[in-house]
Amino acid sequence: MNLFKNLYIHQRFFVYISIIAALFLVSFWVDLLYQVAWLFVLGLAVLFLFDAFVLFRFKNGIKARRILPDKFSNSDENPVPVTIENKYPIKIFLKVIDELPKQFQKRDFELNTEIATKQSHNFEYQVRPVERGEYNFGNLNLFVSSSLQMVARRYRFDAEQMVAVYPSYIQMRKYEFLALSNKLTEFGLKKIRRIGHTMEFEQIKNYVAGDDVRTINWKATAKRAQLMVNQYQDEKSQPIYSIVDTGRVMKMPFEELKLLDYAINSTLALSNIALLKNDKAGLLTFSKKLEKLIPASNKRTHINVINEALYNVDTKFTDSDFGYLYATIKRKINQRSLLILYTNFEHISSLHRQLPFLKAISRQHLLVTVFFENTELDDLISENVEDLQSIYHKTIAEKFAYEKRLIVKELENRGIHAILTKPQNLSVNVINKYLEFKAKGLI
Repeated sequence: MNLFKNLYIHQRFFVYISIIAALFLVSFWVDLLYQVAWLFVLGLAVLFLFDAFVLFRFKNGIKARRILPDKFSNSDENPVPVTIENKYPIKIFLKVIDELPKQFQKRDFELNTEIATKQSHNFEYQVRPVERGEYNFGNLNLFVSSSLQMVARRYRFDAEQMVAVYPSYIQMRKYEFLALSNKLTEFGLKKIRRIGHTMEFEQIKNYVAGDDVRTINWKATAKRAQLMVNQYQDEKSQPIYSIVDTGRVMKMPFEELKLLDYAINSTLALSNIALLKNDKAGLLTFSKKLEKLIPASNKRTHINVINEALYNVDTKFTDSDFGYLYATIKRKINQRSLLILYTNFEHISSLHRQLPFLKAISRQHLLVTVFFENTELDDLISENVEDLQSIYHKTIAEKFAYEKRLIVKELENRGIHAILTKPQNLSVNVINKYLEFKAKGLI
């Protein structure tokens, strides 16, 4: 019974059948071809049975396995390695069909390869998830045929496995490596000159040649009868909170990825950089109410806590309550902190509704409001238009783009820092702003 379940007719067999049918058709006019056609039928039947015998003679002609990691990185290309071992004494041709998770919506996945006698073959394919959550892989199906390619034998390997898709840890590691190697400028991150020094006192020490004379401590010098200077160190352990709006405005997709996921990937990368700079990283998500609050900490393992919290964050189909956000920040975050607020404003009127709360927050903390350019509008604005309807569309698109720039000016006039960014450049622009504040000693 298993033979019939796993026996498949190869496409080339139908080509042979078509040729024989053509011979029978022509034999109506050429009698000699009638006998030739029957000889072809007999030969095809013999080759068919021989090919099936060769493929089914071995119980386990091949072995295969798919190697999956414990987690995938969202919005990145993730490799999926496959290992196949040929135990047949002949060269085989393979068609590999992997049962991918339903989230990919890919029903035509197919890979073709060939493996020599008693050899192994390793290859990999790439998958790019655009949603966080659980991805369930099914079985690994291999269709094996010989050089005759009359029939194919199906091998099914039980490879059901669940992989969790987390915020982009690949992006996080990329920026971490660049920060450690001082190569951040290669990915658009600005090289910012640090101005002056911070005023966090460390100790009083003896003056040595080359010390800044402006740091001489005259009282200590008088007591010790020798020059003494104050020594300062960089201010560390400043709280950096990423505040993610999970309201309906963050559900808008760009390049198959929601704005929320862009914000989450940026939050993870920024938090990791902040910890590398010895600052404290924290997280707050909200919509109608407070959803998650991770207090700021500078422990190196704190990035895992933030990553796990971001894994389950999702958007809601409601308008976010910025008044509740202000009350929560006032009650929960007592120390002056850098607050990176990821949200989105499409109209100046939507900003005006929330502006009183943003102003109140900025009085107590260093607030940076991050919102997004509509890149599809940019494409529409750059088009050459020829008809009246296209002119209307382009004019409306320019109006929306102008309102975005107007929102930035309005925030800056109220003393609130703003970042208007394309979704693809979000992480770079946010880290740039953080490094700029560090260089200026604002945090």
